Amino acid sequence: MKHQKGYLLILFSVFMTACAPPKNPLVIGHRGAKGHLAENTLPSIAKALELEVDGVEIDVFQCASGELVVFHDKTLEKLTNATGYIEELDLDSIQRIEVLNGFTIPTLEEVLDLIKGEVFLNIELKGSRTALKTHELLQIYFEREEWSPEKILISSFNWEELQIFRQANQEVPIAILTEDDPLDAIPIGLELGAVAINPDHKSLNSDNVAKMQKAGFKIYPWTVNDAGDINLITQMGVDGIITDFPERIPKPNY
Repeated sequence: MKHQKGYLLILFSVFMTACAPPKNPLVIGHRGAKGHLAENTLPSIAKALELEVDGVEIDVFQCASGELVVFHDKTLEKLTNATGYIEELDLDSIQRIEVLNGFTIPTLEEVLDLIKGEVFLNIELKGSRTALKTHELLQIYFEREEWSPEKILISSFNWEELQIFRQANQEVPIAILTEDDPLDAIPIGLELGAVAINPDHKSLNSDNVAKMQKAGFKIYPWTVNDAGDINLITQMGVDGIITDFPERIPKPNY
């Protein structure tokens, strides 16, 4: 009888684990709070903080004068009153450009100064020549003790830039961005000691999420906005969700 009771307790434990509700994923504001205000602007990032995100995702390019500016597209036409390639303009010219909603294009320094380590910052390296400049700027903030390495997450679709960053910096966490089969990101993730894989949410299923997590990676899919998609992705057990609408992601009930 004792053996039978023990067996039943094991079965009950397995059943309860299988039926346990999925964990609440971290809420990561996509380019700030893109669904509310112009993406990658200081007001959009401030809005994300107001919505109590766990992290903010932004994009950075190196402009012609060497500074890192926060912008997503290679060209300016879609989101601003200007034309041309952002990497070909100097900072003075960029700061005179008007973005949607009448905002301006910030520098990475301005974003770091705004967030002040209140939440973690996912910096996506865009274009070329961004890895070393990002490392150099972050080192200044680390030395001032205004930010700590664990509050930064560096990601990119350009895996070569991630390799350059890792050669320069072994402390700051890295995430592998991918829009194809996310399992293909595992080898480079292991090579770089990455902590996460950031896949297109449409590429995910319960099987590949489990495989990536078993390999030691957190899973932060992008960009999940629809309520049905949020529920589906949450049920898969992802670790965080990158979204334009942070308020749509369920918060833990304490």
